[in-house]
Amino acid sequence: MTAQRTYVAKPGQVEKKWHLVDASDEVLGRLATDIAVVLMGKHRPEYTPHVDCGDFVIVTNAEKVAMTGRKMEVRHYTWYTGHPGLRLESYADRQQRKPEDLIYHAVRRMLPKNKLARQMIKKLKIYSGPDHPHVAQNPQPLARKTKKVE
Repeated sequence: MTAQRTYVAKPGQVEKKWHLVDASDEVLGRLATDIAVVLMGKHRPEYTPHVDCGDFVIVTNAEKVAMTGRKMEVRHYTWYTGHPGLRLESYADRQQRKPEDLIYHAVRRMLPKNKLARQMIKKLKIYSGPDHPHVAQNPQPLARKTKKVE
């Protein structure tokens, strides 16, 4: 009787690929979950939790991302400035001011909360327009499992 061996990926063994995602008319949460899965490497059969097995993701047209219902006006970012009181900003205002931040924070919060996640989030490249400077990496369109907003 032979024992079966579990494959464990080692850092540097996994070949990184580049994926391209167009965020126009996409639901923010659904888009973020698909991106987070690719950044973590869970789309690969050789996924190992303690090794960065994920790929690079390029997101274009970040200013055209959408949310269902009235969430853009109702939900808001809150942060502390160091002075009494908090600062509030709705998602719609944040999208006009920093369109990349919506996708960045949504994906960052779906990653694990450790040092490995800080490596993973560095592989996410977000651009507000349709152009990006990573043409030389030959990014392939990401095979998405979720649907667009209707």
